[in-house]
Amino acid sequence: MTNLETVQEMYAAFGRGDIAAILERCAADVRWEEWADNTAQKKGVPWMKPRRGREGVADFFRLIGEFRVHDFQVLSIMAGGNQVAAEFVFEADAPPHGRRYRDEEIHLWTFNDQGQVIRLRHYTDTAKHIAVAGV
Repeated sequence: MTNLETVQEMYAAFGRGDIAAILERCAADVRWEEWADNTAQKKGVPWMKPRRGREGVADFFRLIGEFRVHDFQVLSIMAGGNQVAAEFVFEADAPPHGRRYRDEEIHLWTFNDQGQVIRLRHYTDTAKHIAVAGV
């Protein structure tokens, strides 16, 4: 399976609520939302905090399970080298206040030589996440 196909399958698994299938494709030491200058992380947006390992990713999906998702559409996916980028629309009511937001975002997936996800970085309008989280 190519990295592109892996990402497509992970989004399909998300749509089915099959988080175990996503975790299986992650390396044991995966870095999730780890980056140096994320305003939403600095403000304490819970779903944007950096996580490590499969348990950290599982924790992220437990939190996302509290969202009421209205729309999730993958608009385009492109791959090159060991990375895959996916542009998508996400609209949801977010905890803890149930505030609704909609954003066009990008996930950048990085893979190791064994085809496992070693990093996810989420490019988004951090101001929207800060407002929705109420932080």
